[in-house]
Amino acid sequence: MPLEFDDPDGDGNLRPATNGFGDRFGTSKRPWWRPASAVGRVFLSAGALLVLGAFTTAILLVRHSLERDARFRIAGTEDIQTTGLTEVSRSEMMPVFGEDVGRNIFFVPIDQRRRQLEEIPWIERATVMRVLPDQIRVAVVERQPVAFTRHGEQIGLVDANGVLLSMAPATMAKHHYSFPVLTGIDAGDPADSRKARMDVYQRMMAELDAGGKNNSEQISEIDLTDPEDARVLMPEQGADIMAHFGEDHFLERYERYQAHIADWRQQYPHLAAVDLRYDNQVVLEMASGKETAETASGDAVTPPSTANPDAKPAPEAKPAGSKPLSAKTLGAKTTSGTAAKGSTATGFGPKKTKPAPDKKHAAPAKRAAAQSATKRNSASTTRPATTTQGSKDRSQRSSAATVTQGG
Repeated sequence: MPLEFDDPDGDGNLRPATNGFGDRFGTSKRPWWRPASAVGRVFLSAGALLVLGAFTTAILLVRHSLERDARFRIAGTEDIQTTGLTEVSRSEMMPVFGEDVGRNIFFVPIDQRRRQLEEIPWIERATVMRVLPDQIRVAVVERQPVAFTRHGEQIGLVDANGVLLSMAPATMAKHHYSFPVLTGIDAGDPADSRKARMDVYQRMMAELDAGGKNNSEQISEIDLTDPEDARVLMPEQGADIMAHFGEDHFLERYERYQAHIADWRQQYPHLAAVDLRYDNQVVLEMASGKETAETASGDAVTPPSTANPDAKPAPEAKPAGSKPLSAKTLGAKTTSGTAAKGSTATGFGPKKTKPAPDKKHAAPAKRAAAQSATKRNSASTTRPATTTQGSKDRSQRSSAATVTQGG
C-alpha cells in the first residue's frame, strides 16, 4: 500500500502523516503523566503523595524552628519603636502591644494592632510593620484640632471629622491655639452627625478667610446645634451679638453685618441678635424681649404710632432666646401694638384705681355728702388717665419697626 504524505508547509516537501501521538507508522505515544498501565498510575500517585508530604513536613519544621528560635522573639517594650507621637504618649499606646511582649514576631497580628491604635481618639492613621529579626515599628499620624468645644464648664478640642479630643488646660496654653468655641457637638451624637456639623464650620471658615482676609478672627463662638443655621456670637463693645448665618453665603452675610452693625446698635441700644438669612431684609431682636424689628440693610428706621392705650391686653409673642417682660418689671400694664411679622411690641397703659367704698357708720346728715363725693371720685378715677409725653416716648421705643428694602 502506498504511504500517505502531508505537505503542511506547502513547500512541496512531503512528510509522512501522523495521528498526533503516534509516529509515522501509526504507533501511539502517551504523555508521562498519563501512564497506560495501572502499575504506572500507582507509581505516579505514590510519587505525588511523597512530594506533597515532604513539602508539608518542611513547612512544619521551618515553622517550629521559627517559633522556638529566640532571635525572632520580642524581648521587651524597647523592641517596639514608635514615630509621630506628639499628643499621644508612649504609655497610652503600649497597652495595645501588651500581649506581644515575649511573642514570636511572626505571630503578632499586624492588622488587628493597627485597628486598635486607630481607636485612640488622637490617632487618625497608624502603620504597623515587622522589622526582622525581633522588632515592631509603629508610625502614627495624629489628628489636628480645628476648634474648641464647650460642654458645660469643660473645654475640649475637635478635629475636622468631628472627633472630640481631650487635652489638659496647661497643654492648651502651651500650643497657643486660636480657634472659635463650638457648641452643639456632643460625644453622644452619631459620627455622621458630628461630621456634618463640622463640614458647615469648615465651609464658613474657608469663605470668611478667602483671599487672606482672616475674618474668622472676629468670631468668638458658633452654635452648631442646627446644622442649617450657624449661630455666630459676634463680639461687640458692651454686649455680644448673636448673628444667624444659616448654612451658606457666609462671606456675603458677614460683610452685610459688618457694614450696618454700627447703625443698628445706634438705633437699637438693646440689640441682641441679627438674623441674616433673608435676602431682602434683616430681622433684629432685642435683649430680654424689649423689642423686635424687621429692617432692611442701610435704611433709616422710623417707629410707627403708639399702641392704643384702651386696647385689651393681648398675649405677647416670645422671640427666640428672649424672656418676656412682666408688669412688675415694666412698672405698668403691657398692651399689644402694631408690629411687623414675626415680631412683638410692648406698650405702657394707664393705671386704673378702684372707687372708695361708702362708710356704713357715717351720720345721716353727712352720709349724703359722702355719697355725692364718692360718686364724683368714682367717676373721675374710672376714666383713663391722659398719657404723658414720657409714657408716649417709652411706647414708641418699645414697639416694632418695619421698613422696605432700600436702593
